[in-house]
Amino acid sequence: MSKTVDVDTKTFVRFWLIVAILAIAAILLVQASTGLLIVGIAIFIAIAVRPLVLKVEKIIGKERHALASGLTVGGLVLIVGTALAIVGPTVVSETTTFLKDAPNMLQEENSSWDTIDEIGKFFGIENAHTQIVNNLRDFSGYLLNGFKANFLSSVGAVGSFLAGLVLTIIIAILWLIQGPEIMDKLWQKIASKNNKVSKVSRRIVSRMANVISKYVGGQTLVALLDGLVTWAIVFVLSLIFGFSSGLAFPMALIAAIFYLIPMFGPLITAVVVSLITFISAPAAGLIFLVVYVIYEQVENNVIAPKIQGDALDLPSVIILIAVTIGIYMFGLLGAIISIPIAGMIKVLVDEYPNIRALRES
Repeated sequence: MSKTVDVDTKTFVRFWLIVAILAIAAILLVQASTGLLIVGIAIFIAIAVRPLVLKVEKIIGKERHALASGLTVGGLVLIVGTALAIVGPTVVSETTTFLKDAPNMLQEENSSWDTIDEIGKFFGIENAHTQIVNNLRDFSGYLLNGFKANFLSSVGAVGSFLAGLVLTIIIAILWLIQGPEIMDKLWQKIASKNNKVSKVSRRIVSRMANVISKYVGGQTLVALLDGLVTWAIVFVLSLIFGFSSGLAFPMALIAAIFYLIPMFGPLITAVVVSLITFISAPAAGLIFLVVYVIYEQVENNVIAPKIQGDALDLPSVIILIAVTIGIYMFGLLGAIISIPIAGMIKVLVDEYPNIRALRES
């Protein structure tokens, strides 16, 4: 039995007006996604480096807050830019060399080819080692061409990247200078209407900012230590096996930079540095891999917990889930910011009883 529902014109128009407004808002958000991402990253950076700005203020004076903010952010940009300028050409050069030389290196290391040929004959394969080398040469050529194509395509996006980077830096500096004042005015305005809401909101935001600054500070310190250990290992190996000790510093920077990627960073470092040192001396590459893996166990279980403390207090499964979602949503950037975001969500969960109490009061 069908029923007829009468809807007055005013309700009908209001419904479709709301739908239209939501649709327009969604379109505008999609169009502004890049800008919102830049603003979000800038504020994230500003919150992360604020403790460092406060330390600089103690040296040059609190009245020079703007100068301290500019010096801190500018100094960090200079350090990171210099590190990338050193690491980038080394990684590109060594990767290209490895892909070119790997088949020939295997061809020359022919001490075990007779055994491989015998095994191949047992399975009915003639000249097994020749087929292995030829297939490796084809695969290396495919990887090399793909590496070059990706590198060239990334170069074309440098202009837009630099523009976004400059804008991010400017917003971060301005937020460091004006952000605290803006937030104070916001809390005062909220307190004039509801003092309890202001106190709870301020505590939640303060805890979130604390999560970001502690996590980024601890992660950066451990990353620098990881780079120092990598430098020491590669330097000692260069003295033992006679390859250039100048390789140690770029490898240290690679380790420090990749460590900022949660969970997967040390694995990437182990593979990249082992392969690059393997090119110079195969035994050195294997020794580095073993020593670095042992160090990572000590770092993950002793050093990192001591330095980072209880800034997040998240189970490893939650961290892995956060990193996985972050990678698939925003790539490398998502991997880096996913854990502090998970920490901020935990703050909201912890504060939920207080938020609920405000709603019921």
